[in-house]
Amino acid sequence: MSEEKSRFVVSADWLQAELGKPDLRVLDASFYLPAQKRDADAEYTAGHIPGAIRFDQDKIADHSVPLPHTIPTPEQFAAEVGKLGIGENDRIVVYDGIGLFASPRVWWLFRVMGAKNVFVLDGGLDGWKAEGRPLGTIVQRYEPKTFTPAYDDKRVVKLEAMKAIVSGGTLQIADARSAGRFAATEPEPRAGMRSGHMPGARSLPSGVFANQGRFKSLPELKQTIESAGINLSKPVVTSCGSGITAAIITLALESLGHADNKLYDGSWSEWGSREDTPVVTGPPETVKA
Repeated sequence: MSEEKSRFVVSADWLQAELGKPDLRVLDASFYLPAQKRDADAEYTAGHIPGAIRFDQDKIADHSVPLPHTIPTPEQFAAEVGKLGIGENDRIVVYDGIGLFASPRVWWLFRVMGAKNVFVLDGGLDGWKAEGRPLGTIVQRYEPKTFTPAYDDKRVVKLEAMKAIVSGGTLQIADARSAGRFAATEPEPRAGMRSGHMPGARSLPSGVFANQGRFKSLPELKQTIESAGINLSKPVVTSCGSGITAAIITLALESLGHADNKLYDGSWSEWGSREDTPVVTGPPETVKA
């Protein structure tokens, strides 16, 4: 039981054996914060998993709003991924450089848009390279496809709904930012943002879900989430800095069979930059037995 893994995560052995299958699409969704000092596009050009398509989360986004990588409309998403040769019935495997950082966001995005067979590569590209697996430098091109979206808007939270959730205390809130940013003992990386967290939120830093880029076992995920004061029998909304690492919590929840969850897309880049949203500082409240 201790080794029981998420049904949404695939191993490098499995993926290498499946490479080249006509219904498989591998996506390089690497994304880095400035402090990480890595260039996702340059790394893709230098070497990627053979056949992988570069999926830029800042390009396939709604640019009509001043927030980073906001979820696109279903029509925009369908058009963009269709041009990449991806259909809603394809088997889609998403990876990032670190192993478990940006790939769950793209996993979540495809699922919200109606794709069913979407997975995350355990260990990411760093793990793939460390094991001496093959790399490609050819920019993969596929024939365009029609992606027919089935957008599930119930899985996405916008600002006004998030305000109501916070003011009414109607949902559990799980925050994937670092403990220091949550408690306001360290500054936000984006200028002009307040530090702290939403009233009632629980701290679940994204880094606690993996060991060396590999997703924890199901029992470990359960213990990690429950130790933060999250009740797995009740609804959850996930949040983070800009909507990327919140999806790591979502992946953990879904892996444990928790389906009643939503992701706050604007996350702290929206909440923390406004004057009409409540912010508290310090550690999360004591968990009641």
